[in-house]
Amino acid sequence: MADNAKNKADHPMWVRVLFNLPLIVVVVVILVSIVWGENSYVKRLGYQSRIHQLESEIKRYDDSSALYMRRVVEINAGPEAIEKVAREQYGMKRENEDVFVTDIK
Repeated sequence: MADNAKNKADHPMWVRVLFNLPLIVVVVVILVSIVWGENSYVKRLGYQSRIHQLESEIKRYDDSSALYMRRVVEINAGPEAIEKVAREQYGMKRENEDVFVTDIK
């Protein structure tokens, strides 16, 4: 019993803490779970970044879809709306009509 106490006293405190087997196992398990595997923290960060990117894309496409749906409703309002779109977007004109295009806004 005295030899065991003397043996522990020979080693500095940091050696006993550093070579504590349960601590080493816990540290290794934590490092492995952070770096490798299907549910690693590194992969989760990448997935979260991709999710935010896709959500912003969805919002952009939803906004674009809403714009085109409003245009469809405007065009279906009547022949005047169709004529307005034809004139403004496609530069169409009636016979015997002159159109002057300017870049003044």
